Amino acid sequence: MLNWKRSWLALVLLLCASAGGEVRPLTILHIDDIHGHISPSEQGMGGFAYLATAIRRERANCPECILLNAGDLVQGTPVSTIFHGLPVFELANLLGFDAATLGNHDFDYGWMQARKFIETANYPMVSANVVGADNRLFARPYIILNVNGLRVAVIGALTDDMKNLSTPKLMEEWHTVPVVATARRYAAELKDKSDLIVLLAHVTGPEEREFLDSATEIPVIVTGHLHNGLEHEMTCDGRVLVRVKAYGEELGRLDLKVDTEKKAPVSWTWKRIAIDDSKMEPAADVAPKVKRWEDEVTARVDRPLAVSRKTFSHAEVKALIEQAMRDETGADFAFMNGGGVRDGLPEGQLRERNIWNIMPFDDRVVIAKVKGSDLPAVVLGGRKPDPDREYTLAATDFTAANQSAASQLRSTGLEFGDDVGILRDLLIDWCRKKKAIE
Repeated sequence: MLNWKRSWLALVLLLCASAGGEVRPLTILHIDDIHGHISPSEQGMGGFAYLATAIRRERANCPECILLNAGDLVQGTPVSTIFHGLPVFELANLLGFDAATLGNHDFDYGWMQARKFIETANYPMVSANVVGADNRLFARPYIILNVNGLRVAVIGALTDDMKNLSTPKLMEEWHTVPVVATARRYAAELKDKSDLIVLLAHVTGPEEREFLDSATEIPVIVTGHLHNGLEHEMTCDGRVLVRVKAYGEELGRLDLKVDTEKKAPVSWTWKRIAIDDSKMEPAADVAPKVKRWEDEVTARVDRPLAVSRKTFSHAEVKALIEQAMRDETGADFAFMNGGGVRDGLPEGQLRERNIWNIMPFDDRVVIAKVKGSDLPAVVLGGRKPDPDREYTLAATDFTAANQSAASQLRSTGLEFGDDVGILRDLLIDWCRKKKAIE
């Protein structure tokens, strides 16, 4: 009787499987927004050698694993800025990526350097909605990975906000076309060519929500750009979206059961793995290569600079930068966009490296002459200018090029002229003169 019941149960399960399609496992390991952080933070988090250890541990005995990067591999540390990102891409080749997409900061050294990144990577870089004047694609739009017999289509996508996140000088003819509509179009084309569609996107929070709520063709979404990571995966009607913390401090692991008939996951689990250098050994083949590049920049950026009397938050550093811009240029007003402040300041002895970490960009300080009546409200700080008097306003060339954006001056028509040099150099000079930052 027992054998009969077992046979009947096996038959029922087989019929159910045939009716619903084959269910296969897929594991997606993912990171985003490394921003050139090839070494651990001062808190001992992240670093390529430790990230490599975690990736290899998770991939062991996991033939259905793939590793994805959701953009912004470069820009944020001296090793990236000084060498225009190439060492970071060379080191990333040791991590074993299966695919990656481009983030806005991957264009910070110009579109031609972004092309070099694509050529340097030993894995496919995908981006479906960055196009030229004649609509030709900047990179391949997608890749179909064969993962343990499962056809996984990975579509790359970049935020529509790119127009406010770069400058015409860096991008020239290249621009984004509508990210959600473009990704959905490719997803529709790929439906019959794949068993599962994954969107690998560098997008804003509202764009994440729009994809999850409306893009029914895309059941799995892996994102970057926001840096803070999710506490729990986002879901909607059987679709799932995941994002981990930036700077390589977390590795995401999304374990899926994929119904090849429905071309969608029937279940999943997601976890965030902390890259804590006190709890793992660095990969022996990666650590020396990281050290070589860090040694290259040490002589340039580890010179003592000033003493910080307290710990400064990002918002407080923004105010310091604006003070430095006023002091060093003699401008009446100054503006620094908050998104351009990439780090805080620790208490104690500062090195030039701290300023490089705050301001990795080669933004230049430019000056505008503006009537009091035309000064942007965001720069006033409670002051009441004479509407008929002419004032000087210091800002970066990035802000000048994107002045109308909500994160910038929210103004149009301001003409910035005098170029007084690279902001990072100005900050280093200001800190050295101050000796104590308080």
